Amino acid sequence: MKKISSVLVAALVAATFGFASAQDLGGRVLVVGSDTTYPPFELVNEQGEIVGFDVDVLTAICERINCVAQFTTTAWDGIFAALANGEFDVVASGVTITAERDQVVDFTNPYFSVDQAIAVRVEDEDLTLEDFRTGDLVLGAQNGTTNAITAEELVGRDRVQLYDDFNAAILALINGDVDGVMIDDASADAFVQQYAGQLAVGIREVESGDQLGFAVQEGDELVDALNAGLLMIQQDGTLDAILDAWF
Repeated sequence: MKKISSVLVAALVAATFGFASAQDLGGRVLVVGSDTTYPPFELVNEQGEIVGFDVDVLTAICERINCVAQFTTTAWDGIFAALANGEFDVVASGVTITAERDQVVDFTNPYFSVDQAIAVRVEDEDLTLEDFRTGDLVLGAQNGTTNAITAEELVGRDRVQLYDDFNAAILALINGDVDGVMIDDASADAFVQQYAGQLAVGIREVESGDQLGFAVQEGDELVDALNAGLLMIQQDGTLDAILDAWF
């Protein structure tokens, strides 16, 4: 029985790699839209280069399917409309896969999972989820994100302040304009590192299990090639190595 199972597994792996090799994009340049204010998924470094977890993942995928990922900074607000208008081939911006978004774009298979958290000032590190639910504390979040939706569900719209990007939300927190920022846990950790001594991830129990994916235009067969490349970097350990580098 074990021998038969091993043969089947080997056949499936071979078929997978055969499918991936068939998804050769011939050196095509993929224009990638990204809100580059969301570390560690995407950010602009001191040299003015767009770097981050998403950049490395998509670059590795392109190495497998013969393409070049060319990242460009764009505001989150309107990013999917810009994709629909053909301004980008792909959106890679820590995008949570949702049923609503899936109606207007096609997603790759998930490549990462996050939960949501609340970043607070260091002196407020003892605040609890119940403090936000029942008190008069104000939450900040980025407009148009699943984080903003969760914040509104938690405290109501009147106690949510929305910002164009998470950099602005985090600065508002530091300046005392809001009491916490609802954000993905991985990004919360990145901002805490950036503003060491000022911020803390006070609350991590906002479990959501959000799945992240890359988005392409609805009906674009590019999604098949991206999925093939993603499967290859999952199977050969490259994705794990990138995870270790950024998290």
